[in-house]
Amino acid sequence: MPDLIRSTATEVVALLRAGEVSPTEVLDALEAHVTATDPVVNALPIRFFDAARVAAQRLERDRPTPTGRGWLAGLPVAVKDYNDVGGQLTTNGSPINRHHVAAESDAMVRRLESHGGVPYAKTNVPEFAGGHTDNTVWGATRNPWDTGRTAGGSSGGSAAALASGSAWLATGNDLGGSLRTPAGYNGVVGVRPTPGLVPRKQPPVPFDALWVEGPMARNVADVALMLDALAGPDRHDPLTHEPPARSFVERLEELPPRLRVAYSPDLGLLPVDRGVREVTEGALHHFASLGAEVTSACPDFTGAHDAFQALRAQLLATINGHLLETDRDRIKDDIVWNIELGLTQPLTAVQAAERSRGELIHRTMDFFADHDLLVVPSAQLDPFPVGWTWPRDIDGTEQHTYVDWIAITFLITLTACPVVALPCGFSAEGLPVGLQLVGRPGSESELLAVAAGLERSVGIAAQLPISPRER
Repeated sequence: MPDLIRSTATEVVALLRAGEVSPTEVLDALEAHVTATDPVVNALPIRFFDAARVAAQRLERDRPTPTGRGWLAGLPVAVKDYNDVGGQLTTNGSPINRHHVAAESDAMVRRLESHGGVPYAKTNVPEFAGGHTDNTVWGATRNPWDTGRTAGGSSGGSAAALASGSAWLATGNDLGGSLRTPAGYNGVVGVRPTPGLVPRKQPPVPFDALWVEGPMARNVADVALMLDALAGPDRHDPLTHEPPARSFVERLEELPPRLRVAYSPDLGLLPVDRGVREVTEGALHHFASLGAEVTSACPDFTGAHDAFQALRAQLLATINGHLLETDRDRIKDDIVWNIELGLTQPLTAVQAAERSRGELIHRTMDFFADHDLLVVPSAQLDPFPVGWTWPRDIDGTEQHTYVDWIAITFLITLTACPVVALPCGFSAEGLPVGLQLVGRPGSESELLAVAAGLERSVGIAAQLPISPRER
């Protein structure tokens, strides 16, 4: 039998479909690896392998033909601890929910289960939101490339599990960069899809387009496979719709005949560490190898920072404002501040933010009339020490809030454009550096094809998984 842990999700699914390995055998191999590796990384604090075996055995019984088990064919999938798996804890990294057990799986998880995915663990998160995966319930998740550094957030547990071989596929979600920052920091791949492609957890604000769910994997082919399993409608999410007629996996080799790429190291207004600039600019030759025309250009993001902060605060206050009345003392200070901002900011601030977002979207669509792709770094600085709460300074510029330092992702959120985040090189300290590939709404297939070509040229995916490293 091949080394399952080092095999890609696509390779393991092929073995499952061929009947060369069973879902329970795959779970056995995975549990042994997680038991040995995760105590160092702390990516999977909630594990339920026994329940996963029951689900795998039920899948084997109810769908005896391996090729009839859906896109994932019985592959284990790690689920972020903001999402529900029926019968398992969903804590959101908060002591408020420390003992909360979900009655049923949520919409995204149900799609994975219907396509043969077998949840086996929950991945660690920050408390409710944030860019650094640490909380008072489960502790900090560590970056496998350097266990003294952050894995990013809020999907840091998912990204670290993938990089360390404790997952083949993992769920993520993204409001301000929660999927994209960890992908870059851990050398893995994540997709922030166009709003409506992937159903959300019975959204409390159904027409909100800032928060999306998306797939994470070790490489582009695997993330495309997972997106095929995720995409589709849900009756509780009015933004959702039927998936494309042709699968994302099927279109991975279909590069656009003419590719016009615009690169911006800073979206025209953000501080970015010099090392990040050097690595990302140095990676541009990989696009040229794909036959792309690469230029320096960017939509105008003037006003977007304040707009996002206002809209994010409005959303957090709408969803979690009631918690300040009942559990204020059990919520970390940054989240209290963010909710209070949403509760106290004037209506005129929200109105101005909505106007600013609309203007940015129209400028961005005009930009894509002349460009196929916008390429920017996935983070403004390298992974910082795991003991920090958030970086107070980037390239000499003070950061005032716990989310300011991820502006290079959250400004993109406002455009409603899909993004593929993937590694493009290494810093001077040997840590992964990532890029965001941003395309027109609905262009996930084209983005994934370009990302697959870039991935082949860069060559980092072949290094995964890695054993956790102390420096």
